[in-house]
Amino acid sequence: MEKQISCGEEDGSGERGLLHTWMGYSYSTTPERILLSRPVLQAALGARHGVLLVEGGQVYSFGELPWKQNQTSSVVTEPVLEAALSEQRVVFVAAGSAHSGVVTEDGGMHMWGENTHGQCGLSGLSVIPNPTPVGVLDPEATPPQTVKILEVACGDQHTLALSGKHEVWAWGSGCQLGLNTSTFPVWKPQKVEHLAGRHVLQVACGATHSLAVVCCLPPPQEPRKLPQDKCGQCHQMLYTMTDKEDHVIISDGHHCPVGVELDSGETTSAFEGSPDQSLRFKQGKSSPTEPVPSMSTQIPKSPTSIANPESTTPTESKPASEPQTEVPASSQEPVEPAIEHSEEPEAPPTNGEVCVEASETSISEPGSCRATGGKSSPYPDEQAVKAYLKRLCDHAQAEHTTKTPSTLHPAQLSSDCADCFTSDPLIPVAQSVTPMGSAFNNLVVSCASAVGERVASTYEALSLRKVIGYWVPGDRVEERLRQEEPMQGKKSSSLGDIREEEAELSRRLSLPGLLSQVSPRLLRRTSRHRARAIPLTPGGIPEADAHLPPLQTEVWSWGHGQEGQLGHGDLLPRPQPVCVKSLNGKEVLRVAAGAHHSLALTAQSQVFSWGCNTSGQLGHMETPTTLPHLAKLSDGIRVWDIGAGQQHTLLLADGDCIQPILYYSGQQVKEVMEQTEEEEQTGEYTQQPVLLPFCMNLGYVSSVCAGGQRCAALTDCNVMGFIASLHELAAAVRKYYCKLSNISSLLLQPLLKLDSLSSALGLSSGGLLQNLIRRLGRLSQLTGQTSASLTSFLRRSRDIRGLVILDDAHLFLDTYSEYCSAVGDLLVMGGFQALVKPCHDVFGKGAEVVQKLSECSEEGLPLADVLAHLFYLPIKHLHEYGRLLLKLATCYEVSSVDYQKLQDASSKYESMALHLKRRRKEAEYTLHFWKSFPGKMTDSLRKPSRRLICESSNKALTLQNAGRFSVNWFMLFNDALVHAQFSTHHVFPLATLWVEPISEENTGIYGLKVTSPEESFTLLASSPAEKAKWLRSINQAVEQALSGLGHDGMPPSTGVTQRADPPISRTATYTFYKDSRLKEAVYEGRWVSGKPNGRGVVKWPDGRIYTGTFKNGLEDGFGDYVVPNKNLSSCDHYQGQWKDGKMHGFGTFRYASGEIYEGFFQDNMRHGHGMLRSGKLNSTSPSVFIGQWQNDKKSGYGVFDDITRGEKYMGMWLDDQRQGNGVVVTQFSLYYEGAFSNNKMMGNGLLLSEDDTTFEGEFSEDWTLNGKGVLTMPNGDYIEGSFSGVWGSGLKMSGSYYKPSLYDSDKEKTRAVKLGRLAVHSEEKWKAVFLECWNRLGCDSPGQGQTTTAWDNIAVALTANMRQQRDSPELLSRSQHKTLESLEFIPQHVGPVTLEVHHKIRRYLVKACDTPLHPLGRLVETLVSVYRMTYVGVGANRRLLPQAVNEIKSYLSRIFQLVRFLFPDLPEEGGSLADPPKEKGSSDPAGKQLESPKPGCVVSSSALLLPVLLPRLYPPLFTLYALEKEKEDDVYWECVLRLNKQPDLALLAFLGVQQKFWPVTVTVHGEKQEVLSSTKDACFASAVETLQQISTTFTPSDKLQVIQLTFEEITQEVLALLKQDFLWSMDDLFPVFLFVVLRARIRNLGSEVSLIEDLMDPCVQHGEHGIMFTTLKASYYQIQHEKIT
Repeated sequence: MEKQISCGEEDGSGERGLLHTWMGYSYSTTPERILLSRPVLQAALGARHGVLLVEGGQVYSFGELPWKQNQTSSVVTEPVLEAALSEQRVVFVAAGSAHSGVVTEDGGMHMWGENTHGQCGLSGLSVIPNPTPVGVLDPEATPPQTVKILEVACGDQHTLALSGKHEVWAWGSGCQLGLNTSTFPVWKPQKVEHLAGRHVLQVACGATHSLAVVCCLPPPQEPRKLPQDKCGQCHQMLYTMTDKEDHVIISDGHHCPVGVELDSGETTSAFEGSPDQSLRFKQGKSSPTEPVPSMSTQIPKSPTSIANPESTTPTESKPASEPQTEVPASSQEPVEPAIEHSEEPEAPPTNGEVCVEASETSISEPGSCRATGGKSSPYPDEQAVKAYLKRLCDHAQAEHTTKTPSTLHPAQLSSDCADCFTSDPLIPVAQSVTPMGSAFNNLVVSCASAVGERVASTYEALSLRKVIGYWVPGDRVEERLRQEEPMQGKKSSSLGDIREEEAELSRRLSLPGLLSQVSPRLLRRTSRHRARAIPLTPGGIPEADAHLPPLQTEVWSWGHGQEGQLGHGDLLPRPQPVCVKSLNGKEVLRVAAGAHHSLALTAQSQVFSWGCNTSGQLGHMETPTTLPHLAKLSDGIRVWDIGAGQQHTLLLADGDCIQPILYYSGQQVKEVMEQTEEEEQTGEYTQQPVLLPFCMNLGYVSSVCAGGQRCAALTDCNVMGFIASLHELAAAVRKYYCKLSNISSLLLQPLLKLDSLSSALGLSSGGLLQNLIRRLGRLSQLTGQTSASLTSFLRRSRDIRGLVILDDAHLFLDTYSEYCSAVGDLLVMGGFQALVKPCHDVFGKGAEVVQKLSECSEEGLPLADVLAHLFYLPIKHLHEYGRLLLKLATCYEVSSVDYQKLQDASSKYESMALHLKRRRKEAEYTLHFWKSFPGKMTDSLRKPSRRLICESSNKALTLQNAGRFSVNWFMLFNDALVHAQFSTHHVFPLATLWVEPISEENTGIYGLKVTSPEESFTLLASSPAEKAKWLRSINQAVEQALSGLGHDGMPPSTGVTQRADPPISRTATYTFYKDSRLKEAVYEGRWVSGKPNGRGVVKWPDGRIYTGTFKNGLEDGFGDYVVPNKNLSSCDHYQGQWKDGKMHGFGTFRYASGEIYEGFFQDNMRHGHGMLRSGKLNSTSPSVFIGQWQNDKKSGYGVFDDITRGEKYMGMWLDDQRQGNGVVVTQFSLYYEGAFSNNKMMGNGLLLSEDDTTFEGEFSEDWTLNGKGVLTMPNGDYIEGSFSGVWGSGLKMSGSYYKPSLYDSDKEKTRAVKLGRLAVHSEEKWKAVFLECWNRLGCDSPGQGQTTTAWDNIAVALTANMRQQRDSPELLSRSQHKTLESLEFIPQHVGPVTLEVHHKIRRYLVKACDTPLHPLGRLVETLVSVYRMTYVGVGANRRLLPQAVNEIKSYLSRIFQLVRFLFPDLPEEGGSLADPPKEKGSSDPAGKQLESPKPGCVVSSSALLLPVLLPRLYPPLFTLYALEKEKEDDVYWECVLRLNKQPDLALLAFLGVQQKFWPVTVTVHGEKQEVLSSTKDACFASAVETLQQISTTFTPSDKLQVIQLTFEEITQEVLALLKQDFLWSMDDLFPVFLFVVLRARIRNLGSEVSLIEDLMDPCVQHGEHGIMFTTLKASYYQIQHEKIT
C-alpha cells in the first residue's frame, strides 16, 4: 500500500518529485516540466543554470554551463548527470551565479564552476569544470580536524557553508564573507568568528550579501550580584578614573541612563528624513535584566548635536586641524569599546584622533549639550581622554570600506536601555513583539544589563596595551589596529549571558593583537571553563521538544548594503555579521536572498522583505526598503516556502483549498509574442504578489526555488489521497498557529497594556489569567514548532515515522490538558466576566475584534461567553488532528505498522478532545452553580480548581436522623464532599472518604454509609436512581482524587478503565480537627476504612512527629517519635516498638537532657530490663544504670556505675532507690556488702578494705559505722564493741580487743569472713532479662506455655528479621545472613534423645546464640552485656570472684530450663542420653551391661551451654581469677623462672624423675640429637607445647582435653624410649608431669586451675579427667613450695 512512496511507471517518472520551471507571471506562461527518470528531491537555480538532486543521491545540471569544456554548446536543454559525483550520495545542492556546490551524506563538500574570486574554495584555478571535493579544516583543533558540512549556499563571488556544529564557514571575495580580513580572494574556507559559539540554523547568499538564521541565546539565568561601586540600575561604574600624564582624575559624576526611551513617533531615519532633524527623548520604563533590542544612531550630517527640541544648543565646531571621525552606524555596537579607525581614505589622520564607542557609556563631544535623560559622560575631561588615546595610537592607518565617505561628528551616542513595548510581567517571553517604527531601530545604541559593567575597565585594558605589547606579533601597528575593528557587539539582543561573554573572550585571546579590547578583569575570568551556551526556548520549555525546530531566532546579515538588502535601515556595508534588530521576536524560520533583496519567512506564515525593489520584487510598496516590511498578501493566505531570484520573488502558500498556491512578485520576463493587456497596465512592476493561475494544474507543490530570471516548483501527484492528507494536516497546523498568534497579539497584548486590568480582575483572577497566558504561550509555541517541522517535513522526507505529532503525542496532549485546566480555572472564578469591562475599554462597545477572533456563530451572546468560546477554540484543533490522522491512516494497509500508529494517535487525540469537552461542561456547570447560589459560604468554597459534580439542593439527599427543622445540603466537588447546614458547613476531603451502600432488604431505605477519619454518617436518597447516582459520583470522584489527577479527571490517553469502587486501603494526607489526642495534627500515610493503618507520619502543631506503623488508627509496631523540648532547645527522641498507641516493647529513648535509655517499655513507661546512661564522660555526672524497671522507676536487681565517684552498686532497688541487699565496690578497692535502705547503707553489713581489714556490724549512712560490730585486723587481731564514725576518718569505739594466741589457731579458722552472704543471690539477678526471653517465646512466666507456640514465635521473629534484611542489607554481615538461613530448619526428632540428636541440638544452639535476631541469641547478648557491665572497670574486684562464678552457673541453669522447654525430650541435668537403637543380633546379654553411665552420655547444662557462653564472658571472669590468685601466682612464677634456668638433665634429676624415663635422643628441627648435659628445652618438647595451649581455650572441658593430650604425649615419648608396654604409677608420672608443667611456663596457672575447678562438669570429677586435673593442681602447689637445695 505504500505505493505513494515508491516510483510509479507512467511518464518515465513517478508521481513524486516532478520539477516544473518557468519565467515571469503573465497568464500565458506555462511551466515546462523537466523530465527525469527519478523523483527530484531538491532543486537550486543560479543566474543561468540549475542543479537538481534526485532520489538516490545523484546530481544533474541544466542551463548554461560554460565551464564544461567538452560540451559543443554551453547551453544544455536536457539535464546532464554530474558523473564525478556518481560514487557519492548527495544530500544537498546549491547554485550561485556561476558556480555550484553539493553536500554528501558523510558531510563532505564538492564545488565546481566559476572560481576567479575563489568562490569554489580551490586555489589556482579560475574554472572548475567538474565537482571537486573541498575540505574544510578546523585549525583550532589539534590535530586539525575535517569539519562536517550540513548545507552550503552560493552567491556571486562567495560561498558559505553551515557545519555540523552549526557554525558558518566562508570563502571567496568581498566583505560579504564576514571574515576579519581585507585580502581577497580567501581561497581556504575560514570560520566566521563572529558567529562562533552561536547555533546557526540556515545560511543564504545574495549577489553581494549574506544572511543567516541564528538561534537566540538563552536569557541570563539570574542577574548577578553587583558590587557596591556599580549603579544598581544600569550597572555602570559610579566612580571612574581617567589616567593623565602626571595624575589621575577620579569622577563620581554618574547619572543613570536607564529609563530613557525614544519616542519613535517623531523620528525618521537619517537617510529619509532631513539631516538635522532633532530627536526627542521621553522617560520610559525598562528593566535592566530584560534583553534589550539595540540599535545604532545614524548621526546627522549637520553639526547639530542630538538635543532636546525645546532647548537646542549649537555645538561648538571642532577646530579644523582635527580630522573628524565617523562612527560606522552598525546595528549593534561592540560590547567592549573598541578602537575605531578613521573611515576617510583621502585624509589619513595626522594625529590619530580616535573615538571610543561604548555601550551604555558614551563619550560626548567637548561641549556638547546633554540629552534630557540627564546623563553625563563618566569621563569629565574629554580632551584628556582623547589625548590619552592619541598617545596610544599614533600611527593609525585608515582603510576604505564605505562607499560614501563622509565626515561626521562623533556626536553623543545615546545609550538608552529601551524596550520595544512597555514591558508587562504578564506577557510571556514567547509572544512576538512589534517594534514601534522603523526609525526607532536606527536610533538606539545597543545596551544590555551585563554590558555596562565592563566599560570603565576597558580603559585599564587600553593602558594595559603598553604592558602587554610584547604579546603581539611584531607586525605593523596599523595592521594591529585594523584587526581591532569592532567585533560587532555581543551577538544578540540578550547580551546578559556571561558564558557567551567568556566564549567570545577566549576566542579573542586566540587572535593576535586583540588584547586591547579586553579588560583585565575579563582576562582573569578566561581561566574559567568555557561552557557552551545552549539555546533555551523561552518559558522554560521542557527538554522533550528539544528536537522540534526552535522559534526564538534572529536574522543576521553582512556584506554590501548599497540597496538596503542588509535590513539595518541604511546603505552601509557590514564586514561582520550584524543582527537585524527589527526581526527579533518575529520567529523567522527561513531566509532567502535574491541578487539585491532579502526575504524572511516567519512561523506565522508571513514574509518580510527588504532591499532592492526596482521591479516590485519585495511584494510591497513600503518605504524605506532598507528595513524589513511585510509583503502584502490578502488575509488567510499563509506562505510556507519562499524563493528569490535576480529581480523576482516566488511564494508558496496555503489558500482556501487544500492544494497549495503560488504567488509571484517582481520583474515580468518579456517574451515578444505575448503582450497581454494586463502587462501593459502594470508595466514591469508588481505592486503586490500576483497569483499564478497555472498553479492549480501542477498538483501538490512541495517546495519552490528561484534564481536568475527563472522559477521552479517541485510537485507531487496525489496518490491514494496521501499527499493531499499530508498537505491538509500541515495547512491546518499553520492555520492554528496563526490563529493562536492572533489571539495573543490582537486580544491579549492590547488588554495587558491596560492599566486598570489588574484592578478589574482582582488578585486571584489576575494570577489565573497570567497562568492562562503562560499556558497559551506554551501551546502556541508547541503549535508553531509543529507547524515549522511539518513544513520542513513536506519539503524533505515523507516518511510518516518522523511526524512530531505522532512521536510526541503525549507532549501535545499534556499541553492541551494543562491549557484547558487554565481556561476552566479562569472560567470558574468568573474571570471572563471580569474581562468584559477591560475588553469594552480597549476594543469599544461592540468588541468586534473579540467577536471576529472567536468565530462564534451564535448572535447576541454575552461577551463573557464569547471570550470563553474563544479560549476553548483549541479543543477543536484536537478534533481536527484526530480526523486528519485518521485520514492519513486510510492511505495504508490496515495490517501495516504505520496504519496502527496513525490509528492509535488519532484515537488518542479524539478521546482527549472529548475529555476536554467534558471538562469544559463541568467548568460551566460549576460557574452556573456559583452564580445561582451567591453568599459567604459558597464564596469561601469557591476555588479555581474546584469543580462541582452534583449537589442536593433538590432535597434528593438527606441526613439520617436529622431534626425536623434542620437543613442539610450536600455538595460533591472533585476534591471534597461539603455538608452545609444553616450557618456552618464542613468539608470532607475525598481522599479520606469511604462510602458504601446500605442494603435495602431489611430497611427499605436507600442509604449510603459515609465514613471519614473522625465521623461517619448515613445519607438517605429519595430514590434508588438517586442513590445509584450519588454512589457512582462519590466513588468516581474519590478514585480521581486518589489517582492525583485533581480536576483533570482520568486522562483518556492512559486507557485505564475506572474501577467501580475506590480501594479500601489507600495513601492520603489528612488534618484532624476534633480527636483529642490528634487535634490539628496532620497525618500522611496509609489508611484502611477511615483509620490510619500501615506506614505513616503524624506531625502535631507543637512540633511532635511520629513516623512509623499504625494499626486501627493507633501507633503499633516500629516507630520513631520526636518531641521538642523548649527549655533545653533540643528534642526527646524515641525509636522502638509501639502497641495500641503507646510505647511498648524494646526501644531507645534519647532524652533532651542527654540521657539515653535502651530497654523495654510498657504503656509509655520504662518497664522491664533496660540501661540508662546519663551524661557523657566529661559532663557533670556520668553514670550508667542497667537493670530492672517498673513503671518508669528502678525496681528489682540492678547495677549502678557512678563513674564520677568511682563506685559501683550491685543490688536491689525500689522506686529509684537502693533498698534491700547489695554490694558496693569502689575504685580504692573498698568492698561493702549488706543491707540498704532509702538509698543508704543501713543495717547489717560487711566492709573490707584492700589490706583485708574487715568490719562486720551495723551501718547508718554510706560508709558510716553506727552500732555493734567486729573489726578484724589483717593479722587476725579483732575488736568487738560498738563503733561510730565514717570509715577512713577517725572511728570512735568502745569494746574489747582480742589477740588470738598461736594455740588458738583452730578456733581462729572460724573467724575467716564468708563473703557473699549479704549479697543478692545469683538466682535473683537479671530476672527481667530471662522473663523477657520467655515472653518472646509466648510464655507469661518461666516454663508456662506451649512448646509449639514458642517455635512459631521464633519462626515469626526470624522471618521478620529476614524481611528487614532484604530491605536494608547493610544491617547484617554475610555470615549472620547465612546463620539466619540455617536457623530456618528446626531440629526434629522422634522418641528419646540420642547422642546424635544431642549433637544436632548443640549445633542449633550454637547458631541460635550467634545471632541477636533469635530469642536465645538476644538473651545471650543481653546477659553478656550485663555481665561485662557488672564485672568490668570498678567491678574488677577480686572479692567479687565467687559471685561472678555463681552468676555464670545460674545463667547456665536458667538457659538450660529454656532449652528443655524448647526440646522437651531432653533429659534433665545429669540425666543420661538414650543409647542408639542396636541391631537385634548384636544385643548384649543383660548381665554384661555397665552399671554406671558412660562419660559423654550424661546431659549437663555446662557441656551444652558453656561453649556458647564462656568465650563471651571469659575476659572479665579471667581478670577476676587473676586478681584473686595474684599472690600465689607471683610465688609460683618466681619459682618457675628460677628452675627454668637449669638444663634438662639437671632439672629431671632435681625433680627425681627416674633415669629410665630420661630421653636419650631428642628430635630438633627434624634431626635426632643426643641429649647432652647442656641440652635445654628439648626433652618432652611436644608435651610442653601441648600444655601451653591451655591458655588459648575457654571452657573447662577444653582445658581438660588439653591436659589429657599432654599426658598422652608424655606416654608416647616414654613408650618410644622403653620400647615396651607399661602402666604409669603416680609416683613415676608425677615428676615427669611436673617437669612438663615447669617447662610450659604458664603465667597464670593458678587462675586456670581455679577456673577449671569452679566450672568443671560435676560428672567428670571422678573420672580420668578428674585424676589428670588433680595431678595438674598438685604440680601447681608443688612448684610453689619447691625448696631449692
